[in-house]
Amino acid sequence: MKKQLFDRTDTPLRITIIYIILFIFCVMSIYPILRILTVALRPGNNLFSTSLRIIPADATLENFKLAFTKYSLLKWLSNSLIVASISTAFGVLIAIYAGYAFSRFEFMGKNIGLSMLLVTQMFPATMMLLPLYLMLIKLKLAGTYLGLVTVYISTAIPFNIWMMKGFYDTIPKSLEESAYVDGATITTSFYKIILPLAKPAVALVALFSFMGAWSEYIVARVLLTDASMITLPVGLVNMQGQFSTDWGIYSAAALITAVPVMILFVSLSKYLVGGLTLGSVKG
Repeated sequence: MKKQLFDRTDTPLRITIIYIILFIFCVMSIYPILRILTVALRPGNNLFSTSLRIIPADATLENFKLAFTKYSLLKWLSNSLIVASISTAFGVLIAIYAGYAFSRFEFMGKNIGLSMLLVTQMFPATMMLLPLYLMLIKLKLAGTYLGLVTVYISTAIPFNIWMMKGFYDTIPKSLEESAYVDGATITTSFYKIILPLAKPAVALVALFSFMGAWSEYIVARVLLTDASMITLPVGLVNMQGQFSTDWGIYSAAALITAVPVMILFVSLSKYLVGGLTLGSVKG
């Protein structure tokens, strides 16, 4: 049976305290976004105001319009969308199969391979940036989307494989053994039984991969030298002037950049919730 949110022994006072704590954390999470919205809706470049209203009295959408007309925001969005989508697709695809191999099969170098994947996560991107850049120059991929996508995929794969392997480990092997008895092959049991059960993990890996590639700045800043190819994070930083910044337009652009991630999160939410509640259902 499903686990209840509260035990029957919980007192009204305890339940009230829990709700108060949850409300406080929700406010702490949402308030910064609301303040950004306030700045984006103010006319001109008015960053500070004595009013605490979320929607200003003189609210306008002019900053959202200027974000597309004064800057190449649409181009930055399309560049980031292409890079993030390709990186996510290949990263998830590799993690699905590699994670299953590490979870179900025994082969030479399995433990060493898992350990090496874990070790790669200990090095920050800035430390690996120089050798990666030199390798891409040798391969003639520096300054190209292919080179940037290659870096994003290679840095996301270790985490993705470990996550998929951990989820595969929770799926009983008896399900596959029963399919083998009925004449199913390894491929059939994987696509018909295992992969549908692993949808929550796949959704989570896809979300993390997309968010990582969508918001990454340092690698994109170094690898992409053509102004027409820069991604969204690089473009947003370029909007900051040396002496002044159009904070209203900047805030509007920042809100617009969050829309694709929100759409992806909402689209995958049912799978994410299914993965979080999987352990609470027995039998």
